[in-house]
Amino acid sequence: MASVIVLLAPATATLQACRISCPLLLTSATSSHQQQHQCCSIAATTSSLVSCFWGSRKLSSIARLSHAFRSCVTPDRPVSSGVLKSNAQQLSTAAVAAMSGTPVRSTSILVVGATGTLGRQVVRRALDEGYDVRCLVRPRPAPADFLRDWGATVVNGDLSKPETLPAVLVGVHTVIDCATGRPEEPIRTVDWDGKVALIQCAKAMGIQKFVFFSIHNCEKHPEVPLMEIKWCTEKYLAESGLKHTIIRLCGFMQGLIGQYAVPVLEGKAVWGTDAPTRIAYMDTQDIARLTMMALRRKDVERKSLTFAGPRAWTTQEVISLCERLAGQDAKVTIVPFGVLKFTRVLTRLFEWTNNAADRLAFSEVMED
Repeated sequence: MASVIVLLAPATATLQACRISCPLLLTSATSSHQQQHQCCSIAATTSSLVSCFWGSRKLSSIARLSHAFRSCVTPDRPVSSGVLKSNAQQLSTAAVAAMSGTPVRSTSILVVGATGTLGRQVVRRALDEGYDVRCLVRPRPAPADFLRDWGATVVNGDLSKPETLPAVLVGVHTVIDCATGRPEEPIRTVDWDGKVALIQCAKAMGIQKFVFFSIHNCEKHPEVPLMEIKWCTEKYLAESGLKHTIIRLCGFMQGLIGQYAVPVLEGKAVWGTDAPTRIAYMDTQDIARLTMMALRRKDVERKSLTFAGPRAWTTQEVISLCERLAGQDAKVTIVPFGVLKFTRVLTRLFEWTNNAADRLAFSEVMED
């Protein structure tokens, strides 16, 4: 399937500007004591891990790395963009010194969120192109055996537990972040706190490239928590100093299967709105293919790309297509756009429905 790639200007916003323009970050910031504890836990994990890999000869370098982690945040000193830059440089220097005896192959990739709709396609494509793929997955009752069957290495880790990340990053050249929070989780847990921890660890461990998937036009909708977080994460990543590429997406074609195609085939009701918005859905296989192409191009470093399908569809057009292919009419329930907005406001009145309101807001924008 043909796809459209739009090249955007490089991100130049500072971390301080991100904090000023992102009220969500001010209200959700972790206390300095908690941050210091997380940094010390990461430092201890990194020290134990690297000493196992490289032996006692590197202990002096590990000591410097641990000290740099501990100085990342102090209880009586707030983090500023200057402090972040200084500590990031210390962390990177110490990490590289600790690992200088073992070169990292450029074909070594870590895919975060490897079991998801997009992540699994990135894993499959990278393996087909000869990369050594490591997959970060959360501990789960049903193991991700299909990833191992494909030839990937599966390691357990959790973005909401920063102490699990350094071990996963050892020997990795490139991180491709496809992760997102589960529906039952607060959006901030993985999509902000977890991503910040991952970026910090990647910088400290000397990761050479970082690919982050964001949302098209996220900077235009600060009222939507998920899109605000994506925009702030873009700026945070740019400020980190990592070599990175940001890929903005419009929507997954695979999502239409469960949302529209299957209900139509089974004679169940499908939901839509009366908004005339068009979305350029794209097959995740095409996204994975273009991602690997971008990975090999140096001219997209520290830049943003937008991937979009060749045609933009309204909800009604998607439903009509499913009806035609299924050979039967759909039971369509239209939710007026005004009702969707009212529902979002109503759910904001109850603390336990805040997460539902956040996701309604995102749905509203995708129909906007």
